[in-house]
Amino acid sequence: MRTVLILGGTGEARRLAEALTGGCRVISSLAGRVADPALPPGEVRVGGFGGPAGLAAYARAEAVDVVVDATHPFAAGMSASAAAAGVPLVVLRRPGWIAGEGDEWHRVQDLDAAAAFIAASPYERVFLTTGRQGLGAFAALTDRWFLVRSVDPVAPPHPPRLASILDRGPFTVDGETALLTSYDIQLLVTKDSGGPMTAAKLDAARSLRLPVLMVDRPPVTPGVPVVASVTDALTHLRGLGIS
Repeated sequence: MRTVLILGGTGEARRLAEALTGGCRVISSLAGRVADPALPPGEVRVGGFGGPAGLAAYARAEAVDVVVDATHPFAAGMSASAAAAGVPLVVLRRPGWIAGEGDEWHRVQDLDAAAAFIAASPYERVFLTTGRQGLGAFAALTDRWFLVRSVDPVAPPHPPRLASILDRGPFTVDGETALLTSYDIQLLVTKDSGGPMTAAKLDAARSLRLPVLMVDRPPVTPGVPVVASVTDALTHLRGLGIS
C-alpha cells in the first residue's frame, strides 16, 4: 500500500485525508500550534520534524511515497523543509483573495511592512487578523489600538493597547459587520489566506467601506508542482499511482 504524508491542519488537508483514506496509507502531520485542532481521519502525528533532514528521515522510516504540503499558505518554514527533503512533493494551495470593484485594498509583502503602513497611516483602531504568532511585528505601535482575534490566547510581544477575542471560523458577514461596527474599526489587516472560512470579514469591510491591508503570501519554492484544490491534488496523486 502506498503512503501519503499530508502536512497541515487546514480544511483542504482534512478533506484530502478523507478522500484518500481506504485507498492508501495516510499520515497527517499537524504543527501542534493550536491547542485543540480538528483531527483528520487516518494516522496523525503532531509536532515539527527538525528541518529538511528530519523530514527526510521520517519519510524514509515510514516509507512515504509522496508528501502533500497542505499547510497554511503562510507556513513558509514547513514548505521550505518539504521542498528540500528530497521526497516527491506537491503543494496544495487554495487560491488567494481578489479585491472587488470599489474595494480599497492595500497590499504589503510581510508583517513588518504592514506595521510600517499602519504607523504612517491615519488609522487609529485596527482589527488585526494575522494570527497571534506575528503580533511582535506591531509591538512598537504604542499609539494605535488593536483588536486581535485568534484561536488560542495571545502572548507577548504584542502591542500594548490591545483587546483579544478567542474564536474560530467560519464566521458570518452579519457577525463580522457587527464586530467591526461595535469596536469602531477603521482598518482591517489580514493575510491573504484565501478560502471561505474567514472571508466574511472582507465582505463586511466592503459593506462598511473600510480599507483592507492585505499581507501577500510567501512564494512557493520554484519547480514544485502546485495545485489549487483537493480535486486537483487527487488528480495529481493518481498520476503518481496513488488513489
